Amino acid sequence: MASLQDIRRRIKSVKSIQQITKAMKMVAAARLRRAQESAVANKPYADKMRQVIADVAANAGGEFSHPLLEVRQDGKKLYLVLASDKGLAGAYASNVFKEAAAHISNKSEVDLVTVGRKTRDHFVNRHYSIVSQYTGISERPTYDNAREIASDLIKKFTAGECDEIYMVYTKFISAITSIPTTIKLLPFDDLGDGEKDASSGEYIYEPSAGEVLGFLLPQYLVTTIYAALLQASASELSSRMTAMSNATDNAEELIDKLDLHYNKVRQANITREITEIVGGAEALK
Repeated sequence: MASLQDIRRRIKSVKSIQQITKAMKMVAAARLRRAQESAVANKPYADKMRQVIADVAANAGGEFSHPLLEVRQDGKKLYLVLASDKGLAGAYASNVFKEAAAHISNKSEVDLVTVGRKTRDHFVNRHYSIVSQYTGISERPTYDNAREIASDLIKKFTAGECDEIYMVYTKFISAITSIPTTIKLLPFDDLGDGEKDASSGEYIYEPSAGEVLGFLLPQYLVTTIYAALLQASASELSSRMTAMSNATDNAEELIDKLDLHYNKVRQANITREITEIVGGAEALK
């Protein structure tokens, strides 16, 4: 049976951990508010960008060609995987890894571009081919980070190092809901499918719709990656806030159990001492 000193020491240790998890919860909550605002504010721009691209593609005509639209059959795939730099975020990172693994049938036939130290370490330990890695940006991504990643992907795609590029990230729904998602980045498809927008006749393209589309496609890729980085950041922080909240509650529950155990052990010691005193007194009679 543990001594009273051991139990007191453990109670003190759990209380110290509880203070840390409570502080981490508060920090994550404060950062989540800013990350959520950024993700929500960026969504209308990303949606409008998609709408403009579709409209320009519809006016560019079916004969328009661009390196980012080139379709290659049965080629090598590349996955951009967005997860976290730090742990203590519950199942956030592992859910992203499971989503990626579900789409990779043979790891020897794909290359990876990783965002986050946890992402890099996970796939390095499992002997995946990582061609590029980005760390230190998962919680606070910037537009320049997205531009750098997009430029790297475009370079690899146009050089023929890969024939299809997919992105795995966590789609932010709310502070308690986020969904691991996989989308296709390159080659662009379905841009000009469907009917033209009724207002498309109001646009005048100089020098031509095709050249405008050629300029917008790389920008659209940057916008898509930046939106995913913002949503992944908000998802990571919400997962960390939830995990630290659960850890704080569990610590409180454990402290209550240890207090009860401490009192029981203390009462047992007192009862034993009384019994020994009574027994000694009886022996002296």
